[in-house]
Amino acid sequence: MMLRRFTRRTMLGAACLLTLLPGLASASPATDFVSSFGGDLAHVLNSSEPVSQKREEILPLLRKNVDIQGIGRYVLGRYWRVATPAQRTRYLTLFEDVLLYAVTVRMGSYQQVSLKILGEVPSPAGTKVTVSVERPRQPSIILTTVVSGNPPKVVDLYGEGASMRMTQRSDYTAFLSRHGGQVQTLIDALSNQVARNRNVSSN
Repeated sequence: MMLRRFTRRTMLGAACLLTLLPGLASASPATDFVSSFGGDLAHVLNSSEPVSQKREEILPLLRKNVDIQGIGRYVLGRYWRVATPAQRTRYLTLFEDVLLYAVTVRMGSYQQVSLKILGEVPSPAGTKVTVSVERPRQPSIILTTVVSGNPPKVVDLYGEGASMRMTQRSDYTAFLSRHGGQVQTLIDALSNQVARNRNVSSN
């Protein structure tokens, strides 16, 4: 069985990352961060540039404000310890590519979006900031962004009540269990997925 791509919940959570728009009521460092990050994203999304150009401008924002490598290590779980240094480096490179593609591929669907903070609560993983995302002529989406670190970064996203990184960790663990715990097999599958993504993007 081939490695599943990011699940529907994961794709939803990743895509919703692009809806962090300005207008948030600043109440803490976490909400201040969400407001600043969202403002930068909105500036790009609301421009008249083509989607390809917007993608190039958003990628560095995501790399700066999302703890991609931390999420990648968490997703690999116990298999991180058995991976070689070379495998870890290659895996994180591919994981970043897959995650960023999942976020940016649906970028054009997120325009004219309004956002309202519903509240925030502390958690062991970081501050959970819950928001309601409103889109024209579409149902609202409840999204929880987990913010942690100094400087702060997004470390997880909850969509439909599911943690993005926990859902993906479950998928990767299941894949590795089916393939004898061979991290290289996962790396090969991710490499193939990245190649397919790039082929789609170029067409």
